[in-house]
Amino acid sequence: MFDTTSLAHLPKAAQYQALATQAHALMAGEHNLVANAANLSALVMSSLPALNWAGFYLFDGTELVLGPFQGKPACLRIALNRGVCGHAATTRQTQVVPDVHAFPGHIACDTASRSELVVPLLYQGKLLGVWDVDSPELNRFDAADQAGMEALCKIFLSSLLPESIRS
Repeated sequence: MFDTTSLAHLPKAAQYQALATQAHALMAGEHNLVANAANLSALVMSSLPALNWAGFYLFDGTELVLGPFQGKPACLRIALNRGVCGHAATTRQTQVVPDVHAFPGHIACDTASRSELVVPLLYQGKLLGVWDVDSPELNRFDAADQAGMEALCKIFLSSLLPESIRS
């Protein structure tokens, strides 16, 4: 049912349109945060080219804690306003970083990562966490990736019900 082969042969807009269609289908009728986060991570990681990590950090009220992901083992906890993920969580703005080594305070969970895109996840006005994707290529992410990843995050957030969110 789900084609998780690389979408590299398609233009970016078509890649994200295909991913959005598949994400809607994967999450249809499922409201569990962990299940949907795990499936979205797997879908993105297996479908988009030049990624080495895709996943979630969930806000526990104090800091970001590693959630479902695909890729090498990662940092377990990230303080707010620390690194790209902490900065996205604090500012509540998507961060597109062409060169992570030029980002002040970057946290190198995987030394192969060269660029990063992080989308803050806001649910009913509260910080739920962040969606984080890394690439071993410099300048991997652009405005099309930002729009596509933000759209995927909206699909993810719309799949959740208040009772599926733990405070």
